[in-house]
Amino acid sequence: MPAISFKSVSKTYSTSKKQTGPLVRALDEVSFDIQPGEFFGLLGPNGAGKTSLISILAGLSRATSGSVHVHGSDVLTDFADARRKLGVVPQELVFDPFFSVREALRIQSGYFGIKKNDAWIDELLENLGLADKANANMRQLSGGMKRRVLVAQALVHKPRVIVLDEPTAGVDVELRQTLWQFIARLNKEGSTVLLTTHYLEEAEALCSRIAMLKQGRVVALALTSDLLASSNSNVLRFKIDKDLPAELAAKARITGRIVQFPAQNANDIEQYLAAVRQAGLVAEDIEIRKADLEDVFLEVMAKNVTHSEVLA
Repeated sequence: MPAISFKSVSKTYSTSKKQTGPLVRALDEVSFDIQPGEFFGLLGPNGAGKTSLISILAGLSRATSGSVHVHGSDVLTDFADARRKLGVVPQELVFDPFFSVREALRIQSGYFGIKKNDAWIDELLENLGLADKANANMRQLSGGMKRRVLVAQALVHKPRVIVLDEPTAGVDVELRQTLWQFIARLNKEGSTVLLTTHYLEEAEALCSRIAMLKQGRVVALALTSDLLASSNSNVLRFKIDKDLPAELAAKARITGRIVQFPAQNANDIEQYLAAVRQAGLVAEDIEIRKADLEDVFLEVMAKNVTHSEVLA
């Protein structure tokens, strides 16, 4: 039995409050299963439908059609069982300003009918670097600390499935390391993890299998290793101090001074470097590397042009 099963999930909504305008299709016949114990990545650009899919999984939104199950429990007809099996860390920082960290976790435990949960709460506080903040009011915490509390709240009832929706957005390196060490431990102990992130190096390092969404459709679904192996490209990477000519820039991925070109062979590399020299530019710190998940992601997004988002 899959840990999570999406079957032909579609979601449309009107662009007007009166429900009379054109319909926007956020999800279009999305189907895939996540097996127990998997560390699964759900990737896509902004507006691809990732959060819509997670909202349906968590019972915060209803699919227009299709079904979703969590360890066999339908999220609509068996919603109580499905939600007990889920722990969801949302993108948004949501907190109650009237309670301490420990009180918030005790209250969260009560929502699931769990009493005398302090031993597990203490373990969560220790592993998420919150032990010294246990009695601090939520209002006193930094954004990164609030994010840690959200993770603890999602895990307080020991869910079988952990859903992380952009859990490290805007947080420091220390939290990322602490969080991933703990989540990786829970995954090794049998928890299923579903991760959405724009930090593709995290997905490459953590996820054994990945689905990519574009405009509400699954455009790739494979083992991470197979996705990486599917790219025949190497990447030419160097730094420059001036802008590339527009024709060259259109073929490159540029981040500040860093320029990267996909290169199939040595001839491609020579042509790019020659073009840079002809433009009167000097390439520094030149290196050639294998394509990573970000490169594969950009290739997949460029190749897959799907339906219009707005329906007549």
